[in-house]
Amino acid sequence: MPTFISHSLVGLAAGKACAGRKLPLRFWVLSAVCPVLADLDVAAFLVGIPYEHFFGHRGFFHSLFFAVLLGFAVAVVFFYNERFSRRWWFLSAYFSLICATHPLLDALTSGGLGIALLSPFDATRYFFAWTPIQVSPIGIRAFLSEWGLRVMLSEMLWVWLPTAVVLGGSLLLRRLLRSGSVRSSSTESGHP
Repeated sequence: MPTFISHSLVGLAAGKACAGRKLPLRFWVLSAVCPVLADLDVAAFLVGIPYEHFFGHRGFFHSLFFAVLLGFAVAVVFFYNERFSRRWWFLSAYFSLICATHPLLDALTSGGLGIALLSPFDATRYFFAWTPIQVSPIGIRAFLSEWGLRVMLSEMLWVWLPTAVVLGGSLLLRRLLRSGSVRSSSTESGHP
C-alpha cells in the first residue's frame, strides 16, 4: 500500500483541483482523511481476522463499492444541512472518488494479496498489470527502515510527481479559463 502520506496528498490535491471557491475547514480535513480510511482494516490483524478474509486487509473496505458508501456517508454526516442539493451531490461524488483513489493506488503496488476492488460482488483480489509503487510495510518500526525509505522514494516518483503535474495543469487551466485566454484564442482562430 502507499503510505497514509501519499493517500492524503492525493485527496488534498483533488480538493485543490476541484475547489473553485473557498470551502470550509471540514472539507480540507475530510479530503486528507477520507482517502486513508480504507487502511483502518489493518485492525483486522489485531482481532485475528486473516488477510485473505472478506473483512481482512485490502478486502471489502478497499472496494469501489465501499468508497461510494463512504463518500455518501461523509456527505450525509458532514454536509447534512445541504443534503440533496446540487452541491451536496457534488460533494458526495467527490468524496466517493477520493476514497476510490486508495484501492486504485494500492492496486499499483508491488506486494500483498491484491485488492478486492469489486467486493462484495466479486471476492477476487486484483493488481494492475503494472505495479511500479513499492509496497509499504505495516508498522512504524518497519516503516522507519531502509524499506520505508525505498517506499517514500517510490511514492515521490509514482504518486507525488504525477499528482503535482495534474494539480498544476488543472490550476493553470482554471486560471486561463478565468482570464478568458482560452476563449479569446479560440474565437480569434474562427472557432466558436
